Amino acid sequence: MNAAITGISSMATRAVLAELAAAWAARGGGEVRIESVGGVDAARRVAGGEAFDHVLLARDAIDRLAAAGHVVAGSVVDLVRSPMAVAVRAGAPRPDIGSEAAFRAALEAAATVGYSTGPSGQHLLRLFERWGLPAGPGGRLVQAPAGVPVARLVAEGGCDLGLQQLSELLGQPGIEVLGLLPPGADFVTTFSAGLCAGSSRAAAVGDWLRFAAGPAADDVKRRHGMEPAR
Repeated sequence: MNAAITGISSMATRAVLAELAAAWAARGGGEVRIESVGGVDAARRVAGGEAFDHVLLARDAIDRLAAAGHVVAGSVVDLVRSPMAVAVRAGAPRPDIGSEAAFRAALEAAATVGYSTGPSGQHLLRLFERWGLPAGPGGRLVQAPAGVPVARLVAEGGCDLGLQQLSELLGQPGIEVLGLLPPGADFVTTFSAGLCAGSSRAAAVGDWLRFAAGPAADDVKRRHGMEPAR
């Protein structure tokens, strides 16, 4: 029996990849083992030469790894498009976020706003800069540690509003998802995968990624708050 395909991903795709890997194994495709950590940590580990067969991250992070020779450029496949959403603690008031103006007002009114170390967090910082909103005083923006979901901060009362990928907020205990970011402030991340340069499993990884990017995986992606990237 062939050894399992190994991989590393960001937390945003942890649940969808786990379900897709199980479906691939059920089809006779073999075992896929994916470690999910903070995206910054995942990229650092691949760049540091840690042995994985493939890596699954936001497209810009994959492109940087490919440019540095850590990922085989021709192997890169876009898997999902993942929108950002907003959450509050369960039972808390639900501010209006239905328009860009309403969303900005909700951010201004919140005492604390939680965000991630990943692409969604970078987008929030860009919005604050674009709108001229101060991040302080007293640390009004609360960044979740790498690998810690923003949903946990929200549920435990560490922030009034939490912003992250919808896939990381769905089904989390102690929170309520208000909805996606409104037009004008919205942001969608494309998550992609690529063969690690040191892997000897190019054919097996290619077969698995074609399945993960193909139409048989579409329903799984949508259940996890994402859309196919095709």
